[in-house]
Amino acid sequence: MNGIVSVVDSILALKRMLNFNVPHVKNSTGEPVWKVLIYDRFGQDIISPLLSVKELRDMGITLHLLLHSDRDPIPDVPAVYFVMPTEENIDRMCQDLRNQLYESYYLNFISAISRSKLEDIANAALAASAVTQVAKVFDQYLNFITLEDDMFVLCNQNKELVSYRAINRPDITDTEMETVMDTIVDSLFCFFVTLGAVPIIRCSRGTAAEMVAVKLDKKLRENLRDARNSLFTGDTLGAGQFSFQRPLLVLVDRNIDLATPLHHTWTYQALVHDVLDFHLNRVNLEETSGVENSPAGARPKRKNKKSYDLTPVDKFWQKHKGSPFPEVAESVQQELESYRAQEDEVKRLKSIMGLEGEDEGAISMLSDNTAKLTSAVSSLPELLEKKRLIDLHTNVATAVLEHIKARKLDVYFEYEEKIMSKTTLDKSLLDIISDPDAGTPEDKMRLFLIYYISTQQAPSEADLEQYKKALTDAGCNLNPLQYIKQWKAFTKMASAPASYGSTTTKSMGLLSRVMNTGSQFVMEGVKNLVLKQQVSILIRRHTRNF
Repeated sequence: MNGIVSVVDSILALKRMLNFNVPHVKNSTGEPVWKVLIYDRFGQDIISPLLSVKELRDMGITLHLLLHSDRDPIPDVPAVYFVMPTEENIDRMCQDLRNQLYESYYLNFISAISRSKLEDIANAALAASAVTQVAKVFDQYLNFITLEDDMFVLCNQNKELVSYRAINRPDITDTEMETVMDTIVDSLFCFFVTLGAVPIIRCSRGTAAEMVAVKLDKKLRENLRDARNSLFTGDTLGAGQFSFQRPLLVLVDRNIDLATPLHHTWTYQALVHDVLDFHLNRVNLEETSGVENSPAGARPKRKNKKSYDLTPVDKFWQKHKGSPFPEVAESVQQELESYRAQEDEVKRLKSIMGLEGEDEGAISMLSDNTAKLTSAVSSLPELLEKKRLIDLHTNVATAVLEHIKARKLDVYFEYEEKIMSKTTLDKSLLDIISDPDAGTPEDKMRLFLIYYISTQQAPSEADLEQYKKALTDAGCNLNPLQYIKQWKAFTKMASAPASYGSTTTKSMGLLSRVMNTGSQFVMEGVKNLVLKQQVSILIRRHTRNF
């Protein structure tokens, strides 16, 4: 979803909840009320990309614990719950009431809780003589995960249940389809409640998108029908007010363009998402602990695991996440050189300040540079943060580069671009698939599926069998090809293939020389990866390959 909601909207909604559903005053001088945050996995996924541990601490959160973990009683502290209204969660919350774990309970549900489950909580509170301890019960309508100002996802837990595969399974039942649709609609409804605006809905007919649109339209109308209890009017909205400038919600079916999510990418953010362990704005890397030889028979050295948050606060990430990868590598090098220049300037000024006063020239320089040194010292925190970001992106870019080198991802990107733009290939597709050093079996299958989807004339049975044999020899699972073959026949894509643009790429090589990945800066020489391509290609592809 692009250009509709900002990270700030979601953060304000969460901070309001953590402040006992009272608007949070940013410049308040009073001490926050210390409290415990209890969430389930869904609530954890919603909060973690938006609020750091420090920000939670500033809001008075001394502990944040999972609902189904073993928790000790803290009788003098209020507890803020942020959970999905599932049967399992309700049972555990009722157990907390019976065990008298906390001083008071502020129950916040990610989606609207049903009346029957609300009555279960009321009965448990009554039986435990804890009615007065249940301070507030709120439906927060926050069942979506905001990752950036221009993007959110519907869920992270059990995401395979609302995936393309789940909707297009041949054995899916009507009941299962209804469940999938209801899950999607609930998240979209929560999104627009948080936004505080009623959308204009457009969709393609005869697809799953139309099912979602009809259900969402019905849910919105039912809420608007009761003016007194409508979620889109009044002053109670924390993130947005009703506006006559209504957003446009366009729902499309993934089937209209299956090639793009299969396409290997060349921008920084998309590559990180494609080749690294990247979830909820956090990338996890494995680093070897050393390169020295281990003695014979010794245990192999364990790999160090590091996690980095790539958030909107990271200025380098915000500026370069949509840039072609070679440009990012060059920018990292420039940032490093800029940092070293600033560091050298501070050292030079310190050296001048320590000179003996016998030299009149030195005294003059001391006078001239006192203000400069003061300014340099005051900028040290900013300099340290800059160094942290340089180290972060050096490590991330290095990990990406290793995958590019090992799997020849630049070759795949180039060939897929040419296939989708109907440009003549420099090398036979069969040669790339048969090359044991070019990519993983998944890379080869992705390449061939793009060719099969994009080609105007389907390959003959003889050619297809030849491709199948090459894919099988490369270790590929042919089930995706069988599915795409049936899908293309069903939708008659063979006679009317989708148009994927008319841009072209020129040939490129992976590396002009083998790069030393020892103690030297591993991104040196990465400019050799730069594609000789038209500008339109650089801006045409998605910044993230979903």
